[in-house]
Amino acid sequence: MSSYSYDYLDGNAAAGELSKIFALDVTAAEGQCAHCGATKRFAEAHLYMQGPGLVARCAVCEHVLLCFVKARQRAFLDLRGMTCLIFDTSQLQEC
Repeated sequence: MSSYSYDYLDGNAAAGELSKIFALDVTAAEGQCAHCGATKRFAEAHLYMQGPGLVARCAVCEHVLLCFVKARQRAFLDLRGMTCLIFDTSQLQEC
């Protein structure tokens, strides 16, 4: 458990930033924590936005799932805290 007393938002708060990179809604996807194995909707993650980017932590064990930072014309996305991210593609439209 983290000893920091920062308030967090839920994973839905990442929708705006992550929609600039992903065509699908990441908050509706399920992610599996690489540390504890819990599989939950990304929207349930604890999101911390006090730093230069955003950090999503597992709602079960608090380990980092995702880090996202934008710097100038580049975006850095670290997903190593998840073993997978599962999207429901049934609502996609063909071009």
